[in-house]
Amino acid sequence: MPTEDRTTQAPATEDLPLQFARTRRFSLGAPRGFTVSPDGDRVLFLRTTDGRSPRGALWLFENGEERVLVDPIALGESGEVPQEELIRRERARESGGGIVGYATDAAVRTVVFALSGALWLAGTDGGAPRPIPTAGPAVDPRLSPDGTLISYVTGRALHVVRADGTGDRQLAAPEGPEVSYGLADHVSAESIGRTRSSWWAPDSSALLVVRVDNSPVQRWYLSDPSDPAKAPRALPYPAAGTPNAEVSLVVVRVDGERVPVRLPRSAEPDSHPAGAWTDTAFEYLVEGGWDAGGAYATVQTRDQRTAYDLAIDPASGTTEVTDRHHDGHWLEFLPGATALTRSGGALGDRLPAGLEVREILGRAGDTVYFAASDEPTETHVWAYAPESGFARVTEEPGVHTAAVGGDTLVLDSRTVHEHTVTVLRDGKPAGRIGVLTERPVLTPRPVFLSLGERELRTALYLPSWHREGAARLPVVVHSYAGPGLQTVVRSNAWYHVVNQWFAEQGFAVLSIDGRGTPGRGEAWRVSIHGDQLTPVLEDQAEAVRAAAELYPDLDTGRVGIRGWSFGGYLAAAAVLHRPDVFHAAVAGAAPTDVTLYDTHWKERYLGHPEVQPENYERCSLVAHAHKLTRPLMLIHGMADDNVVPAHVLRFSQALLAAGKPHSVLPLVGESHLVTKEGVADTLLWLNLEFLKKSLKG
Repeated sequence: MPTEDRTTQAPATEDLPLQFARTRRFSLGAPRGFTVSPDGDRVLFLRTTDGRSPRGALWLFENGEERVLVDPIALGESGEVPQEELIRRERARESGGGIVGYATDAAVRTVVFALSGALWLAGTDGGAPRPIPTAGPAVDPRLSPDGTLISYVTGRALHVVRADGTGDRQLAAPEGPEVSYGLADHVSAESIGRTRSSWWAPDSSALLVVRVDNSPVQRWYLSDPSDPAKAPRALPYPAAGTPNAEVSLVVVRVDGERVPVRLPRSAEPDSHPAGAWTDTAFEYLVEGGWDAGGAYATVQTRDQRTAYDLAIDPASGTTEVTDRHHDGHWLEFLPGATALTRSGGALGDRLPAGLEVREILGRAGDTVYFAASDEPTETHVWAYAPESGFARVTEEPGVHTAAVGGDTLVLDSRTVHEHTVTVLRDGKPAGRIGVLTERPVLTPRPVFLSLGERELRTALYLPSWHREGAARLPVVVHSYAGPGLQTVVRSNAWYHVVNQWFAEQGFAVLSIDGRGTPGRGEAWRVSIHGDQLTPVLEDQAEAVRAAAELYPDLDTGRVGIRGWSFGGYLAAAAVLHRPDVFHAAVAGAAPTDVTLYDTHWKERYLGHPEVQPENYERCSLVAHAHKLTRPLMLIHGMADDNVVPAHVLRFSQALLAAGKPHSVLPLVGESHLVTKEGVADTLLWLNLEFLKKSLKG
């Protein structure tokens, strides 16, 4: 099969919102989930067959060419997915179907995956995939390093089965209805970002497994308002200030022996940083694993200021502290850093000036590959070797990352107008993996700016037909502006296209990454500690003012703001607290009552609500509903189990009680990620109609 990019053009009659929905935000057809074999000969990855197909297939790149290894349609995908897998996908914001994840043996010769709850095994030699009998619907299958055994979860229990389909056994059974083995709790999956809950030993003799007991966690209930006969779904949700799930580790041998891991209960008081709120209890499991050096884990205190790296004795379950980490604000963990440290690698004593490391990508011999930024709007792949020092691998402005195996480097590169995946062997091109995404019906034209004293990274989108001085343009701000995500980046992200579409309707659109967003160093990131609202809102207002000074055609008397999730929270806050700058807002999935969001995410920034209630009152929008003087539309998915519908309902109730007119649009059956055709596209049109009406001259 040819490996050239086959980016296609949508039908000429199709509008951008409809294309946006049908392509799942232009994500369909993009390769992802790369795994490179240790010898560098094979690259596995996931990709749909084109820019419209929602079903992911498993692909293999070998000898300079790619081919479909497993087509889910050929296997008779039923479409019925186990509830545990649906929850896992929601936490991962996975919108597609088919094969959405896989695991391999150490040599990347054999692959396992779950499809509609059925367990399958495939080899990279071209043989037909084989179904593996299981005790029930399989979730998160993992192949042993030697390729002889497969672990999986069903009914909250951990099972193991031989790769030939025989000998299925239950290795860890839940002791009660609130206990599970091998599954992540809400906080770990949603806020910590730990994607795994079981790890094989290198010799394939045992697994390190996460045990979760949700019994301490309060229960919330999500119902379907459109179906009064349908019972509500119980949801264990640890809101700020309430108990977390009890998370522990167990070493489970394939012969059935189980050894509980004795994790430390709390940090040493004399080593814990002082502050307005401290909690030395280790409630969070950040990372676990098993490598040639043995089993290991990283645990973090509830206040997130202290973490211990632990070496685990699998025979006794005892642990030894190998490193201690402390921070006066909170600790964040660099992806891949633990693996690098445990392998004896390092990035040298001194990084190039101004370079911020984003992720450790892998190691080939003495060379360490990592992703880093010296300009917030770009991320590049770098290499470090003790003899030659630091070298930047990628050059074109954009967002680049990579996967490493042997002497092979898979470069995944996104610029504003292009997405390419290049395979290098020994530093030389060895082929391309096709990017099959659909080309948008319009071309984004972001102008990247640094505005004001804080050099706020901003993207400005003007109508392609606009001529300077010909007319004043109303302004629409579309920012996320929260922790963990940038929108002002030189990549082909979907929001560039959507922002350009709004611009073509007669707006000047601004997207602003202010304080609290990644890529600007620690001081920038922690500047929102104790107050997640005031600095963020100040930066949005400052960027609007500074942009208008550079571009007088921006009409600051007509400024709207729209956003989703934290961006929706920002939009609603803007019209409450800064009506002098923002004149209308569309707020989607906004966490308006910050006490209703989860422990790990909110306590990181605002502390404990019982100890520092002023932080929560300051940042909650419900408490300030009476300040509304501008048009406001609220949108929320009624099946959202991340920002639950209570947020919008409490806020609307407070607005009504204060006599403040507003609009509420409930999305029946929609979760936090809205991609469904007929909903995602219609929302863009409704946003446009509301902003045009509210900002008419």
